[in-house]
Amino acid sequence: MTTPRLTAAAYATGGLLFLLYPAIRPSGDDAAAMASTAWVTGHAAAMIGFILLGLGALGLHQVLGDRLSLRAAVVTWIGAGLTLPYYGAEDFGLNVIARRSLRDGAPALMELAEEFRYGPVAVTMFAGGLVLLGVGTVMAALAIWRSGTLPRWSGVPLALGFALFIPQFFGPYPLRVAHGALILVGGLWTAAVLWRPDSPAARQSTGATRT
Repeated sequence: MTTPRLTAAAYATGGLLFLLYPAIRPSGDDAAAMASTAWVTGHAAAMIGFILLGLGALGLHQVLGDRLSLRAAVVTWIGAGLTLPYYGAEDFGLNVIARRSLRDGAPALMELAEEFRYGPVAVTMFAGGLVLLGVGTVMAALAIWRSGTLPRWSGVPLALGFALFIPQFFGPYPLRVAHGALILVGGLWTAAVLWRPDSPAARQSTGATRT
């Protein structure tokens, strides 16, 4: 499988996982929600999605080969690295606290969840990581726009989705699902233009392999 198609697979699968994240995740943030299997599954989908986004950005640089796409990949990887620890704690740590709270009938234990979520170091890393992911996807969209080999608008929906990642946390649950759908559309569009065997990117990759 060529680099464009591997990159396309990363973007498409990642986009699907970012839709599954809010669709599976419970709409509430109480102990019952955090103790559920759906909480763990939904957040795990997001974490894998962040990893695939980084792989997609790296593959896009291998397809385009310019400095801007390289910088986009670097910024995306740093953003994912800063974001994933928070998501891991949200997924597994809060799940353990919530299950213990329900089992022992001790709602006060849920105060630990709030202490983690709004701890200055944790929330700063988390917000900084998401900002960098937004910057990285915008840079990738600009690299696509300037490439001359891929449709100009194909990177815009994905960039918009990650630029809105922080604001969507403050919206109602249906808006969060709609945001996941936006990222899916962005991932599928980018994947589609990379996957087509007659695309300029695919021909460029094939030509490079044959030389």
